[in-house]
Amino acid sequence: QVKLVESGGGLVQAGGSLRLSCTGSAISFPLATTSWYRQAPGKQRELVAGFTSGGSTRYADSVLGRFTISRDSEKNTVDLQMNSLKPEDTAVYYCNVHRWVTDFWGQGTQVTVSS
Repeated sequence: QVKLVESGGGLVQAGGSLRLSCTGSAISFPLATTSWYRQAPGKQRELVAGFTSGGSTRYADSVLGRFTISRDSEKNTVDLQMNSLKPEDTAVYYCNVHRWVTDFWGQGTQVTVSS
C-alpha cells in the first residue's frame, strides 16, 4: 500500500525558512513524478513545485526564487526548502506522487507564516 508522510511544517515569522520532507513507501520516487501542492483556506489546491517526468523542475510564479524542490533517490524522499516566507504562503502543504496513472497524496502538513 502506497503511503506518503510529510513532515517539517510549523509556525514561522515572515522572512523565515522551513524545510518540508516527504517520505514514500511502496512506491519508487525516481520512477514517478513528485510534486508539492498547497491549499489555503477558501482556495483551491495549487501546485507549488515539482519534478517533471523528464527530471526538470517547475515552480509556481509566486514561489520562484524562494522555494527549492529536491529529492533523494536512495532515501526515497522529496523535500521543499522554503525561504523568505510570506504570510500568503500560509497553507496546508501536500506531497503528491503520480505513478501508474494515479495520484497519491500525503496527509498534509500545516505551514503558518506570521506577519
